Amino acid sequence: MSGGPGKSAAILTVTGELAAGRTPDASDLAAAVRTLLRALSAAAPGRSVEVRVPPFGAVQCVDGPRHTRGTPPNLVEADPVTWVEVATGQVSWATAVATGRVQLSGGRADLSAYLPLWAPGDAESGRDVGHSRR
Repeated sequence: MSGGPGKSAAILTVTGELAAGRTPDASDLAAAVRTLLRALSAAAPGRSVEVRVPPFGAVQCVDGPRHTRGTPPNLVEADPVTWVEVATGQVSWATAVATGRVQLSGGRADLSAYLPLWAPGDAESGRDVGHSRR
């Protein structure tokens, strides 16, 4: 998935701010979250898992039985900072789940096979969002 230069820049800005111990700008954080959610959708197409990162976005992904109404049986939810950290490999999926930073339910909600989606080194190597090392 192509995130475009502006989208990768938002991810770089946010990961840099987080690494420096600063709070990222809300518009940069929103752009980074949405870009990484779209990358997940492209990396794991389907509709069996809903990933929510309030207040910035939600996507359905992962092949399997699709959900159409109400609360999905396979649900992942994280705050925006946690989502960026997990999606960029700054925090492992296992650690985020074990510490309660990511809440999940359902047998298909394990996204570890698709993460990280992007890493800061990808910008220097020319990799687009969604084409990270796995």
